[in-house]
Amino acid sequence: MEAAGSWDALEWTKIEPLSRSVSHSNLEFLFEYEEVMVEGYGVVLVNTDEAGTLLVTNFRLLFLSEGTRNIVPLGTIPLATIEKINKMVVKMQSAPRQPDKTLPRRLLQVIGKDMRIIVFGFRPRTKQRRRIYDALLGSTKPSRILDLYAFISGPSKFNNTNPQVRLLKEYFRLLGKDTTHASMSMIENQSFTLSNDLWRISSANSNYTMCQSYPFALIVPKLIPDQEVLQASTFRARCRLPVVTWCHPGSGAVLARSSQPLVGLMMNMRSNTDEKLVAALCTQLAGVGGKRRKLYIADARPRKNALANGAMGGGSESSSNYFQSEIFFFGIDNIHAMRDSLARLREYVDTYGATSSDGMSSFLRHGGWSWGGGNLSSMSASVSTLGDSGWLIHVQSVLAGSAWIAARVALESASVLVHCSDGWDRTTQLVSLASLLLDPYYRTFTGFQALVEKDWLAFGHPFSDRMGIPTISASANIPLELSRQSSAGTFPSSPMRQSSGSYTSQTPTTTHAQTSNNYSPIFLQWVDCVSQLMRMYPFAFEFSSAFLVDLLDCVFSCRFGNFLCNSEKERQQCGISETCGCLWKYLADLRASDGRSHVHYNLFYDPIKHDGPLLPPAAALAPTLWPQFHLRWACPAEAQSGEVEAQYRKMAIKFFELQKAKEVVESKAKETAAMMESLSAELRNEKQISSSATRLATRASKESEAIKRAVQSLGCKVHFSNGGDCTVDVENSLFDTQNSIFSSAKRESDGTMQHNEKSDLSVSITVVADDAVASNPIGRMCETLCPLRTRDGGCRWPDTGCAQLGSQFVGLKANFDAFDRLSIYDGYFQPE
Repeated sequence: MEAAGSWDALEWTKIEPLSRSVSHSNLEFLFEYEEVMVEGYGVVLVNTDEAGTLLVTNFRLLFLSEGTRNIVPLGTIPLATIEKINKMVVKMQSAPRQPDKTLPRRLLQVIGKDMRIIVFGFRPRTKQRRRIYDALLGSTKPSRILDLYAFISGPSKFNNTNPQVRLLKEYFRLLGKDTTHASMSMIENQSFTLSNDLWRISSANSNYTMCQSYPFALIVPKLIPDQEVLQASTFRARCRLPVVTWCHPGSGAVLARSSQPLVGLMMNMRSNTDEKLVAALCTQLAGVGGKRRKLYIADARPRKNALANGAMGGGSESSSNYFQSEIFFFGIDNIHAMRDSLARLREYVDTYGATSSDGMSSFLRHGGWSWGGGNLSSMSASVSTLGDSGWLIHVQSVLAGSAWIAARVALESASVLVHCSDGWDRTTQLVSLASLLLDPYYRTFTGFQALVEKDWLAFGHPFSDRMGIPTISASANIPLELSRQSSAGTFPSSPMRQSSGSYTSQTPTTTHAQTSNNYSPIFLQWVDCVSQLMRMYPFAFEFSSAFLVDLLDCVFSCRFGNFLCNSEKERQQCGISETCGCLWKYLADLRASDGRSHVHYNLFYDPIKHDGPLLPPAAALAPTLWPQFHLRWACPAEAQSGEVEAQYRKMAIKFFELQKAKEVVESKAKETAAMMESLSAELRNEKQISSSATRLATRASKESEAIKRAVQSLGCKVHFSNGGDCTVDVENSLFDTQNSIFSSAKRESDGTMQHNEKSDLSVSITVVADDAVASNPIGRMCETLCPLRTRDGGCRWPDTGCAQLGSQFVGLKANFDAFDRLSIYDGYFQPE
């Protein structure tokens, strides 16, 4: 399935190819600490007519396809997500006037909390159905909370910070104390009681002695001391007194929540401290001289229900007893109506979907003249059935109430106190949805987590009761009532419909009596409302509809501990944050795997476009079925996010890939540019060295020319060879001497130099480098015999070539009388 929020997205149905023989010890697709308890072969998934192997583990029900040997998502469901199971025996209709030789079909129906109805068919006389059924009976709703898979698997790699610390962090944000760092040490020494000009954090419930279902820290009016807070709690049902749950940072208006007041049947019971506490919510309006803001008291119940509760000691406030207040009734039905409504909606979707639990074809699936189990005219009947379910009407009621509350706070700067009977179902729906409309922060991933943890978890929505899983009290005393039957006490008609004409009888076999009276899809309904707002405001939310679907799947599965138990106190007693994995960490890791291209991100999110409150008009509050959740099993093709969004996501992924490639290329270009710069610097250095060597060579050449001119001024001709030898021809016309040719090579015979005796002047010259002079004995002799040197080592012959080059004329032997007769003029040495 490619639908958003499918099990593939959660990695709960991904396996490697499986061998035909299933071995308990070689199932690579099992999670850590997940074990197979029972398996059945040759099982048929009636919804799709697919054969395979059915496994029951301590976490989920697995259906492996016989053809591909992969997990089939439709037939795979966590045990905690299963709401009811039923055994059925169905006899196929035989032809007229023919003996009935067909064995009855043995079926097992599994109804999930996630809108699916699954039917498995088993081979007769194999007792496989009995084994599967017994395994499910004892594991879908265990009697002890510690038997849930969340405790068996442990925290694994999905650890997270303590939820109490995260609650304090959100409180600090609401009070404008964002810079204060929340920590466990604050909770231990109770140093978290910060305040601003109007509100403060109270520690009156730090030990849960005042109210067991409220969090350890509460935001109350700054002028109300803890002693009066304790007194006011006694006047509200279950001690759930009025407390602040959200503050407007500019106007000072607040959203407050509580349970019903205990006014009694005659509505004549009063509490001065409760009235004082409620009046303190009406702070002064900013910019208006001494005028107090108005207070609206929003009672989520129908008026008649509030009056009925008065007979049991409850009831509603009287506006005459509460300062500057006005009371409104929203008419939202109770948890029992919501449970029945969802059951009818699930029946509708299964009946008229593309894949039905009875395995029979519909008009849309096979193109015949049947449609939804009847004729073509039943299309109008199906629409009527959707309306009869009442689900969309209930969703609209919650949306309308939340929008009204948000409008009063945003447009009138009024404070609103919301309550129902106990203040943890309809109250939580209205308060959290109104906060989502008012505060853009709650429309981000981080803010949405803070909102759910504050208004749903910390303020004691009874998740265990509403989801039908064990609680601490049930574990300590008696087993939780197990039930697989619908609340109305009737068997759903979807599994085997008489209208199909394929079956003559069906014999449902149920296991227990009515479903637990406390089970109700309240949180699911609220998330459905959030999805409706996302449809109306597609640019306002950072997260997508796929994120909401995956969130619900994680909550229903009980794989993580965040949504276990009924209150913060119970989760602290069980050590949930230390012993179980964190759902938020798991979802965050999923997003981190693909970055911004992950399906949890809303690609159209524009925080600047909707940086204020969302105030939908009444005409816009027309909800529709949530395709990604309601239709993903019965109508998988229609449950896609939408062609535009899907195409845009593909384009965004492609753009992201191109952007990464661009970054790689730019990085390589920068490396190449840096390398080129380094090579250019080296080349410039080499050029400098070459230029310096050229200058030195030029200078040496000029000095050599100067020496040559000096020697030639003596009447000599000097010829230099490549080997370093030179030939000097000396002519002395003044004394009529003959020309002589002397070789620069050393000719030593008995330590004396051989030369032409007829020559008045004979010179033998060898030019050597400085480093060779020091070790050359002839050079040292030259230094001693040179007539041009002074006693202090200086030279009488200035500007000579040998002095400039640091070289020496070695092996010199001359007629000094002839030197004395020479006339040397400065003109011989021309300037460079």
